[in-house]
Amino acid sequence: MPPSAIIVLGSVNTDLVIRSPRIPAPGETVLGGEYFQAPGGKGANQAVAAARAARDPVTFIAAVGDDEFGRAALNNFSRENLVSQYITTVPHQPSGVALIFVDGQGENAISVASGANLHLTPQHVDALPENLFAAAGVFLCCLESPIETVVRGLQRARAAGLITILNPAPALPEIATPEILALVDVLTPNAGEAALLTGRDGVEEAAQQLRNLGCGCVITTLGPDGCQITGETNVRIPGRKVTAVDTTAAGDAFNGALAVAVSEGLALEQAAHWATAAAAIAVTCSGAQPSLADRDEIETAVADLSE
Repeated sequence: MPPSAIIVLGSVNTDLVIRSPRIPAPGETVLGGEYFQAPGGKGANQAVAAARAARDPVTFIAAVGDDEFGRAALNNFSRENLVSQYITTVPHQPSGVALIFVDGQGENAISVASGANLHLTPQHVDALPENLFAAAGVFLCCLESPIETVVRGLQRARAAGLITILNPAPALPEIATPEILALVDVLTPNAGEAALLTGRDGVEEAAQQLRNLGCGCVITTLGPDGCQITGETNVRIPGRKVTAVDTTAAGDAFNGALAVAVSEGLALEQAAHWATAAAAIAVTCSGAQPSLADRDEIETAVADLSE
């Protein structure tokens, strides 16, 4: 296979999804739901999103359990444009599982049992060959893997001169330090995550505080309102009006497509337009990975937006 321009480090889950009129409140049972199962996990979603949008294979670093869900995930990856030889199978551990409620407006509530994802260690990152990083241009990661493993990946990527993208989801305040954010070229929180990381509600104020801690640029995703780029200059990228069915993988679609666009040399504003189109497509379909667009779909959406 040709060398990968993009390396993704992250989680693998199986999503067990119930669509119902509303998300249950604590102690409440809501009847009339529709159930389905789909491959997911933020890392896997981002890797698959990138793989479908990229011309060349994308390398994915992850861990699964030696169980039915883990074997199914590996089988799914074999059908994507992915290099999966660096996915570790952890014996005697369950694969990650996410329980997802989706309401009638497409909003969701998610609880994750991480399982084997917690056993992806810095030692696994240390064992990766130098030529893997030398051939790549972009490193993308999120926070469903142990922080120390994510940091080690960022360190190796930075040492090899890669552009580093961190999607701080789920938001963990302990990453908001100069030691960690100095390793990040592009940070991609949503507005809620930016507020949790900084204690500030304003999008620009939170983003500027994160930049002050060391990251090169912040792209705050804003759901249907698009995204805000906060860097040397500030730019608002408008969203696209669509009918939302399931927002579960919107952020992952955004990050995977962003990594591809950046790896191909697009300026950050152009890359954000591309990523916003990918996210808009994702919310119109049910399920995480089933909703992720291929390159032709994204390019068509971008063309439609420019008309």
